[in-house]
Amino acid sequence: MKKYLCLIAISIVYLFSSTSYALETVNVLVLPFEVNSQEELSYLHDQIPQVIKNHLKQNGAAVLEPDPAMISSLTGKDISADEIRRIGVNSGAHNIIWGSITLIGHHFSLDVKMIETIGNELPKAFILEGEGIENLSGSLKEISLDIGMKIFKQEKVLKVFVEGNKRIETDAIRRVVKTEEGSIYSSKNLSDDLKAIYAMGYFDDARIESEDTPEGKVVTFKVKEKSTIRVILIKGNRIYEDEKIRGVLNIKTGSILNFVMIKKNVERIEGLYKEKNYHNMKVEYKIHEFDNNQADLEFIISEGSKALIKNIIFEGNKAYSSSKLKKLMSTSEKNIFSWVSSAGDLNREDLNQDIAKLAAFYHNNGFIQAKVGEPQIDTHESWIDIAIKIDEGPQFKVGKVEITGDLIFPQGKLIEKIMIGKEKFYNRQVLQRDVLALTDIYSDEGYAYADIVPGIDQDRDKMIVNINFVISKGKPVYFEEILIGGNSKTRDKVIRRELLVYEQELHSGVKLKKSIRNLHRLDYFENIKVDTLKGSSDDKMVLKIDVTEKPTGAFTFGAGYSSVEKVFGMASISQRNLFGRGQVLALKTQLGSVSNRYTLSFTEPWLFDIPLSAGFDLYSWEYDYDTFDKDSKGGGIRFGYPVYEFTRIYMTYALDFADITNIEIDAPDTIKEMAGNNVSSSITTALKYDSRDKVFNPTEGAEHTISIQYAGLGGDIGFTKYILETGWFIPLFKGTVGSIHAKTGYVSQNSGQKLPSYERFNLGGINSLRGFDWEDLSPKKINSEGVLTNIGGNKFVQFNFEYLFPLIKEVGVMGVLFFDTGDVYDNDESVDLGNLRESVGGGIRWYSPMGPMRIEYGYILDPVKNESKGGKWEFTVGTVF
Repeated sequence: MKKYLCLIAISIVYLFSSTSYALETVNVLVLPFEVNSQEELSYLHDQIPQVIKNHLKQNGAAVLEPDPAMISSLTGKDISADEIRRIGVNSGAHNIIWGSITLIGHHFSLDVKMIETIGNELPKAFILEGEGIENLSGSLKEISLDIGMKIFKQEKVLKVFVEGNKRIETDAIRRVVKTEEGSIYSSKNLSDDLKAIYAMGYFDDARIESEDTPEGKVVTFKVKEKSTIRVILIKGNRIYEDEKIRGVLNIKTGSILNFVMIKKNVERIEGLYKEKNYHNMKVEYKIHEFDNNQADLEFIISEGSKALIKNIIFEGNKAYSSSKLKKLMSTSEKNIFSWVSSAGDLNREDLNQDIAKLAAFYHNNGFIQAKVGEPQIDTHESWIDIAIKIDEGPQFKVGKVEITGDLIFPQGKLIEKIMIGKEKFYNRQVLQRDVLALTDIYSDEGYAYADIVPGIDQDRDKMIVNINFVISKGKPVYFEEILIGGNSKTRDKVIRRELLVYEQELHSGVKLKKSIRNLHRLDYFENIKVDTLKGSSDDKMVLKIDVTEKPTGAFTFGAGYSSVEKVFGMASISQRNLFGRGQVLALKTQLGSVSNRYTLSFTEPWLFDIPLSAGFDLYSWEYDYDTFDKDSKGGGIRFGYPVYEFTRIYMTYALDFADITNIEIDAPDTIKEMAGNNVSSSITTALKYDSRDKVFNPTEGAEHTISIQYAGLGGDIGFTKYILETGWFIPLFKGTVGSIHAKTGYVSQNSGQKLPSYERFNLGGINSLRGFDWEDLSPKKINSEGVLTNIGGNKFVQFNFEYLFPLIKEVGVMGVLFFDTGDVYDNDESVDLGNLRESVGGGIRWYSPMGPMRIEYGYILDPVKNESKGGKWEFTVGTVF
């Protein structure tokens, strides 16, 4: 209440004072000044009075212009105060000002006098001295201010103080007020200052006190600060956690208690709930005051019930039923499953996309003139109705299709490449695809800027649409320059050798797309941005490729479980882009209770700067089988060369020295024959096709491999092994992927040489048949000692079917469901595809910041006697650097 009384009082004082000034106009006459100087400064004679006049006019005085004849008569005379007063009366002035300026060197002295024409008061003198003629303007302003205060009976503000503020700085308050030391004491300014202080929002009370002194007014702003928020409490919320609600608030603990801000934050909370369709919720607040000028702010939320979509109503649809149109929308009406699903939820963004889907559906089914209106949303306390108006218009069939303009191939050949002519009804989506198809054809022939415009001619009588693709091919375009940027590590030539387009060659859209795909397949870059810029002329183009590199070094580790190894661990350190040359260096180790393996490998993908890959491998492998120990050391060299798109041929020579020791009585007979040192010298030829878009979690493409290994180029061991493997990745819907994988193999023993059991086939584990023990699927045979033992198969078949689906799409977490089947067979057995072993299961795959991760659970569908029932977990995980 105090603050309002103070405001009223100041307003009344200002009203009376301003009224008194308005009733009386003050006329002022300013005479030319006398200039005393050895220099030629006669221009100050009139300039000084003019400056004073301007300042007085700004303060509300009526400045009179002196009579030139009268000015001339006064020149050079020593005039008394009475004569000055008489001149002022004759001129109609209330006040008359005159004076002189004296300049000696850099020093100046202003001597100004003012006299009132009414009364007998002596002239008032204003004297000011200074240094430098450049400072004269400031001195004149100061004298003019003093003169104005005398003329208008005003007072100067001598001092300004601020009291009562503890947290808010004094300077912050001074910045918002007009009253300052040296200014004119003004009731209006004080009223505005009080309003400005309240507008800061930091004060419960503010008032102004002033004190008269001989030198002027002393003004004191006395304020009382609002409380600060000690704690923000939230009650009544169930839908959102406290932290979620605090996340939308822009008022924090320690803030000044500002009621305007509190109301805005109430609206923020309401907005958060309305996004979830809680339209009948309410938010109230309470202030709990404490000592030390502190308070707790409590938001009390009444959430109410969620408003779900009750009805989606279509108006104007005739060709398609409302149920048909609703199936096209992701927005749906509520149903009995709404409590566990999103059915009935209103998402404005999804609804806008649904409107676009409906319009596209009509346009893709011949309704070329169809219009779908903005949805009308009627929100009630506990339900929502949505009305969508549709103007279908007539349905048009496809009529005549032509291609005219600059044809680089016969019209008939070009029409074969487009699909719109095969449609019964006009389809805008197919038409857009045809434009892209024709654009690609022309782009691949070098016409990168070809302009293809489909002309649509509607025949309303026949209800058909005639379509004419008008082509303007422009000039053939050449790549003038290829610029590569962003590669701080990877060398330019590593990137350029993956490109199928070259500088000064004709533009090819197909080759450019394949080039970018090749760069993605390197897996060196997080992002690849491609821009095509106009070159130095219309027939030249600059290709700009900017890459964002990602870590290509990796430290990986994994773990698994098998009936042989029990728990085992794997680790590797590798660099897939060594020194930025694209070379691969890897050191791997596998440590288990019965097996230790170390491998060092190196690969140069472009030997002699041609796409000939070359590399070597060195290894040491100690394996403690159930019935014998094997200690192998060896290595190999390998080469690969591309023979067709996505296809490479590989050749590998390997040399292995194996020492077989600690042979037990129940070992296979083939192992007993190999006691001691054994040498294997082999060569492997493989043909591999790989069009996958990614190595881990691919979404499309295929991978096929056929390999033949011949061992027996000297040494004790001799066999021929054939492996055939195929995999297909098929994009399905909503980011899901289906994959089919099959693998089979056959091995035969060379005459007069040995085929050890470890070169035969076994299945089981995370990379073959999940749910089974690691490599536990194997033919069994009684050895010469009468003991049943695993001998490995000479052939096998394996099939894996997977369905991958996004779990957390933003970070690339995928779920997987799988069905595995297959088996291993001995020499005297035939493959029986109707009686394969089977398992099912699921898991999670994630290309995590630590690298590829797989966690999968397999369950055996057809366990046999003495085989563990139930399921088995296996996992692998890695990290990148």
